[in-house]
Amino acid sequence: MKKREGSIYTLPFILLCLSSMLFSASFNMLIPELPAYLSSLGGAEYKGLIIALFTLTAGIARPFSGKLTDTVGRVPVMAIGSLVCVICGVLYPLLSSVSGFLLLRLIHGFSTGFKPTATAAYIADIIPRARWGEALGLHGLAFSLGMAIGPALGGAITQITSINVLFYTSSAFALISVVILFNLKETLTHVQPWSGSLLRISRHDIIELRVLPAALVTVLYYLTYGVILTLIPDWSGHIGIANKGLFFVAYTLSSLAVRFVAGRLSDTHGRLIVVKAGLILLLIAMIILGFGQNLVWLLLGATLYGIATGIVSPALNAWTIDLSNPNYRGKALATMYIALEAGIGLGALFSGWIYYDTIARIPYILQSTGVGIVIAFIYILYWEKKQRRKSLHIE
Repeated sequence: MKKREGSIYTLPFILLCLSSMLFSASFNMLIPELPAYLSSLGGAEYKGLIIALFTLTAGIARPFSGKLTDTVGRVPVMAIGSLVCVICGVLYPLLSSVSGFLLLRLIHGFSTGFKPTATAAYIADIIPRARWGEALGLHGLAFSLGMAIGPALGGAITQITSINVLFYTSSAFALISVVILFNLKETLTHVQPWSGSLLRISRHDIIELRVLPAALVTVLYYLTYGVILTLIPDWSGHIGIANKGLFFVAYTLSSLAVRFVAGRLSDTHGRLIVVKAGLILLLIAMIILGFGQNLVWLLLGATLYGIATGIVSPALNAWTIDLSNPNYRGKALATMYIALEAGIGLGALFSGWIYYDTIARIPYILQSTGVGIVIAFIYILYWEKKQRRKSLHIE
């Protein structure tokens, strides 16, 4: 498909954003309610696995989704991701034991292992290179809108009806996101017919070495998100907030507010200067969340965290595409998402293991994630210095 140099607001891009918003709302509406649900099943000690298992299979799926995105096409891979959410939403009420729940969390993770990889590749196909940051920012805005709608809607549904109705609603949102994809044309030029051999993964299919710098920063950056997903629902309840999705609403709305501008800034002023600014804000947000123990501090921390992620995420995605080989764009994006899932999973495991249902530990865990942020910032400075030396050597 030929890229248009004019407006990026084409029908395929708008449909893609709408599908991603519904997909995001589908699985994010469950997150604030799952810790309490798992406790009701008798599995309070496994709260760290709610996110960790999800991200584990998402990470395992990435090499497959990357290879399939570069072979059978972007649209089929996106559809697979949404269909997993459809199926899991229906099965949660049926497998209502601790072991059944954890099994479903494991399966559910395949959804985010497939759809975002193919989606980012599709955007890179239909948007001019000079506007990748802007487009990824806008798409991130749509995805974040789903993150805002999801938790708030999930909390309201659970309070008014039941957790089972929430599961079915999640499934319905994912189903609509699949239907929207049927209106998108495939953008991969040379589509290969499906074959079981495509599922054979060699070590060369797993990691795209060219994008490792962006992947390393991604791991360190997303450690904070794994911690927040695991701890904030319980922390919100501890300080007296009935709707545990309120943090995620404030975080997502503030993220929405800056994504469009941040994406454009990364196109005009460079990816890494934007990433560094976002990391500084991220560090401040985690410190505030650790110190604050009331609604005002929680919302302030959530707002700053959202601004930080709205700044960093589009720039990191665009930097990954910048570093990639166009012929292996799916593998490059899969590498970045493997790093993303690794960061979230490690953050969830770390926080769940230390937390162990002891509320007093939460502030210290939140603050400790600042170490990873500082390491990411220092690495970027090192990488920039290395690139300057290489440029001088070439000249």
